[in-house]
Amino acid sequence: MKKTAYAVLLLIGFASVPAFAETRPADPYEGYNRAVSKFNDQADRYIFAPAARGYRKVTPKPVRTGISNFFNNLRDVVSFGSNILRLDIKRASEDLVRVGINTTFGLGGLIDIAGAGGVPDNKNTLGDTFASWGWKNSNYFVLPVLGPSTVRDALGTGITSVYPPKNIVFRTPAGRWGTAAASAVSTREGLLDLTDSLDDAAIDKYSYMRDFYMKVRARQTGATPAEGTEDNIDIDELVESAETGAAKPAVQEDSVSETQAEAAGEAETQPGTQPGTQPGTQP
Repeated sequence: MKKTAYAVLLLIGFASVPAFAETRPADPYEGYNRAVSKFNDQADRYIFAPAARGYRKVTPKPVRTGISNFFNNLRDVVSFGSNILRLDIKRASEDLVRVGINTTFGLGGLIDIAGAGGVPDNKNTLGDTFASWGWKNSNYFVLPVLGPSTVRDALGTGITSVYPPKNIVFRTPAGRWGTAAASAVSTREGLLDLTDSLDDAAIDKYSYMRDFYMKVRARQTGATPAEGTEDNIDIDELVESAETGAAKPAVQEDSVSETQAEAAGEAETQPGTQPGTQPGTQP
């Protein structure tokens, strides 16, 4: 579940602190990134977080779980395509089995029967595919609304946004926009506890999120850890504390879903085990 939480966590941006705005080799776009992070933080504070809390309050947990499972089933389609491009037949087969079982026997993906049966939940992205092709290191890059990313991952996100699997199911503009909104609210609701813990822990939220994100992605892709990443960020401890809070009534962790994924140690099985170029030299 942790790997999924990482993946969805990337969608949320945080406020910036101008006093820490000096440029760093590992973050050459820091001026832009901080400006977009500030915009994202305001949007989250006044739109996305309130909508997610309202959704959690009025929607029963079984319904939230079903909606989360439905969108996770669509993410498995993306993961299948990504693993095919990587020629990772084992993971691609697991993704295909998950989609087949959950779509056929899980009421269109509302019930995660494959997960209950122990089928691995890979949730690979095009960013992981690019990393397996050799683009392991990539500079931090904050996307408007979507939040923390890298140049490499942003390219993958852009491609899957233009050709999303949901378009196969929803053919009208109203259906596609409606599912996009539902997915955003469901994803944000699943991250409330994790982001609240980050909010309490971080002094400079931008730096903390950047270092946290880059450390997670380095572990997942086998990249060289970004220069300046804080060594005292314990990913497992942070996610564990959020999951403990999520165990309380009316709290649910989304599948990333970020989001359902595997344990943090499992994230190290992601593609690429050899570091590439040094941070700050890649696009």
